[in-house]
Amino acid sequence: FLLVINSSRFTGPANLSFVRLFATNMTTKGGTIIQKGEKIGFKQMFDDDSSTYTYLLWDEATKDAILVDPVDIQVDRDLAAVQELGLNLVYGVNTHAHADHITGTGLLKQKVDGLKSIISEASKAKADIHISHGDRIVFGSRFIEARSTPGHTEGCLSYVADDESFVLTGDAMLIMGCGRTDFQGGSADTLYDSVHTQLFTLPGSTVVYPAHDYKSRTHSTIGEEKEKNPRLGGGKTKSEFVEIMNNLNLSYPKHIDRAVPANMRCGIPDVE
Repeated sequence: FLLVINSSRFTGPANLSFVRLFATNMTTKGGTIIQKGEKIGFKQMFDDDSSTYTYLLWDEATKDAILVDPVDIQVDRDLAAVQELGLNLVYGVNTHAHADHITGTGLLKQKVDGLKSIISEASKAKADIHISHGDRIVFGSRFIEARSTPGHTEGCLSYVADDESFVLTGDAMLIMGCGRTDFQGGSADTLYDSVHTQLFTLPGSTVVYPAHDYKSRTHSTIGEEKEKNPRLGGGKTKSEFVEIMNNLNLSYPKHIDRAVPANMRCGIPDVE
């Protein structure tokens, strides 16, 4: 049983809540018990060309699964992992419209019957489902919750596990760093606020899994980032952070002219 819950509210009798439900494979009835300490199924995969991490998450009981930040040239690898683990892949999810690679969601939709793509509404990119802050992507009896973390781009989301054991931070916060803020509507001021209000408020033990790393690191923790991140941690003020970001002098991403237009079309390259 898969669904996406939209947490938006409307004003009406008794201030009732409204939820949008996107469901597939609705074959079971009744409730589910999640044992204390039972973790979401998790596999981290790496693309050498773009230094991108893709995350395969699943419910251990139902085998329903989602794929976060897939890369087009790694789709066959990802689907081999899905098959090996006996999973039912239903969603291809992006943290934002990437500039350094083309998302694999377009190819996944061609290869997996019924698979739906998901990205933030704020990204303005095409997808089957658009979500916003507070929405939950549910797979089986597990879910990840979207937190709006703009600043690298206007449409960045981070995804927090249902038990807050880990967070997929996209490019908002990297291991001892963060995403650049000089294109795609980026803003250092906004990114500072996003990290401090949406990520640094998580438990210190929450494991941080970013969308990229360039030094063969796989994860850190919120506690480590709050204490040691040279851009955002250690008590850095917003003005100090803005000064750092304004003086990075980074080179132009090599794939941006192909990647961004394709990713705005859900990973479909220009046919012209």
